[in-house]
Amino acid sequence: MSRHALVLTISDGVSAGMRQDESGAALAARLTELGFTVERQTVPDEMDEIATAVSGATGHTALVISTGGTGLGPRDVTPQALHGLLDYEIPGFGEQMRAFGRTRTPMADLSRSTAGVLASTLVIAVPGSRGGALDSLTAIEPLLDHALETLGGHTQHTKPSG
Repeated sequence: MSRHALVLTISDGVSAGMRQDESGAALAARLTELGFTVERQTVPDEMDEIATAVSGATGHTALVISTGGTGLGPRDVTPQALHGLLDYEIPGFGEQMRAFGRTRTPMADLSRSTAGVLASTLVIAVPGSRGGALDSLTAIEPLLDHALETLGGHTQHTKPSG
């Protein structure tokens, strides 16, 4: 199973060099702890640039986790960009991220975090705040290995004994 990941920061401010990329750095650090080799990239909140970055990662990256653009602001276009790009969505990931986030803040319900698959790459979009990004990753960590194994072609499962 490939353990190569891309952390894609989607932010006008970060891409213009006007803000530090705290959420991208935090996600990269956590994914490294989980055994991933991590690349980082930044794009502005532009649908075509988001789609190009995500598409460019497929084939050699098992996981793309984007941070930013999942809120309600007029420049928050990550879910729209992914919706038109992904082969299919995985609703349970977004549900799990919001459910976990809800234990921390009621604002988690305003997140449009989502996940899906493009070719054999798992694509996950999380909030742009450091806390929201890490909470979202924490929420789905128990699902990551199995999802990546399945996408990698390992679909044989054994029945639990007992």
